[in-house]
Amino acid sequence: MDNKVSIIIPTYKRSKFLSRAVDSALNQTYPHIEVVVVDDNPPDSIYRFEAMEVMAKYGDDKRVIYIKNEKNLGGALARNEGIWKSSGNYITFLDDDDIYLPDKVRNQMEYMIANDVEMSFADVRIHNSTDKLIDYREHSYIGNMCNEELLKQHIMHHLTPTATYMYKRKSIMRIGGFDDAKVGQEFLLMLKTIESGMKIGYIPKAQVIQYVHSGERISIGEKKIKGEKDIYNNKKKYFHRLSERQRRYVKFRYHAVMVVVGIRSRKSLTAVNHLFSAFFTSPTDCLNELKEQIRKLRKYDKCEI
Repeated sequence: MDNKVSIIIPTYKRSKFLSRAVDSALNQTYPHIEVVVVDDNPPDSIYRFEAMEVMAKYGDDKRVIYIKNEKNLGGALARNEGIWKSSGNYITFLDDDDIYLPDKVRNQMEYMIANDVEMSFADVRIHNSTDKLIDYREHSYIGNMCNEELLKQHIMHHLTPTATYMYKRKSIMRIGGFDDAKVGQEFLLMLKTIESGMKIGYIPKAQVIQYVHSGERISIGEKKIKGEKDIYNNKKKYFHRLSERQRRYVKFRYHAVMVVVGIRSRKSLTAVNHLFSAFFTSPTDCLNELKEQIRKLRKYDKCEI
């Protein structure tokens, strides 16, 4: 209970959700926290004004630190700004449109201390804008927690999202925080974490709700297409450490992601080309993915909070 936890919340053009995120951080059952909100909106924009209006209600709360960037830095560097200006022994993250469940920090702190790990990650609940559970992402495929196994599983599946991460301060400082990337920031951070030899733990339980909504996200357009290609090219550097079956799955996953990106970006040719590539790369994985999506639709159709 003597360990202070800093919760880093970058915000950009989503002020209507910001108060919900900050309140979920302040309402943690673990008392020794600080909430560091990094306003990455352009200083002269309406978005900065809206964020300032939201943050005014927390002006008297000494647990809240409000940082206003002099210019837009992007998500990665905004989070780093929060890390450098925080004071907690432990660091964790939250997006401005998502929330922590009340015991998130307490449970993760207790786990990390009990297991003597430098970093931990967990499952996540995915909700739609009406707060209905539509997906639950877990990492049950992990065989053991050695870094070689984690590397393979991260290349194949992505051990994300950022909001489930918690680090010892000295550990995330040692690896330099986030890399300045437009897409895949959390993927690259976990990759650095694993490769650094850090002792990592996994909590098979969700304490974070990630929302899917129609607000602005970096999920469409040329930047997303290029970003996904860059991530895939990065993954290919590790193919010599994967089996043939694992490499085929990574190729399939890339094409499957690009199908979705193509559809969302209204680039039909991109979507169709990658759909054929996904199928011919691994018909088995295509079929399995289709079955899994149908299973999830049936499972969560009747699920409410």
